[in-house]
Amino acid sequence: MAGFVQGLSGFGFSLTAMSLWAWLLEPRLAVALAVFGGLTGQVFSALTVRRGFSLAQVGPFLAGGLAGLPLGLLLLPRLDIPAFKGLLGLLLVVVCPLMYFSARLPRVTRGGRVADGLAGAVGGFMGALGGFSGVVPTLWCSLRGMARDSQRSVIQTFNLAVLTATFGSYLLTGIVTPAMLPLFAIVAPAVVLASLLGARAYAGISDTAFRKLILLLLTASGIALLVAALPELGRRL
Repeated sequence: MAGFVQGLSGFGFSLTAMSLWAWLLEPRLAVALAVFGGLTGQVFSALTVRRGFSLAQVGPFLAGGLAGLPLGLLLLPRLDIPAFKGLLGLLLVVVCPLMYFSARLPRVTRGGRVADGLAGAVGGFMGALGGFSGVVPTLWCSLRGMARDSQRSVIQTFNLAVLTATFGSYLLTGIVTPAMLPLFAIVAPAVVLASLLGARAYAGISDTAFRKLILLLLTASGIALLVAALPELGRRL
């Protein structure tokens, strides 16, 4: 499911996968698999869907993302992850349906590259927390009113860079262990096959349909975050 969503939209692997894995797997293993699966899907997508790339457009997002990543890694051991997921999920569940059903999608034209960089920084920060790098940049690109191919190119390139850096950091800090390698071997082919199906579905979507799909997926992502946070939050009650 997560691979198909990523192949279709360019983001969303970790959000989709964690909505199930959070109930079944030990947290550190779930996070490592989510980042690995997202990175695998992004590498595959980069080889199969390459449209609308602009270094000038994606550059601020990348700079912000790589700047925000170390902060996320620094706070990862200290941050209340379930509460963070719950609050972010609630925000997406409230905001995205309002945008979807509004007569006209709100457009943000101010802020320029600085605002794009800030969106990237938040994405980088969230990427370090479990691969959730695409949520805020995707929402921001939708508010910017980017064309379908441009938006996908930005998110795809951004996620590829941030997830590569995140996974490398996980390797260096010992979050990824040799015992996880057999599970990586299971996840990789499942991601690739599902991403291929999602990429084929993407080819037949119009700009308007793609924007609506993104908002629906962001809403589903918010629900997934809430679901992922429920086990721990429920134990605290």
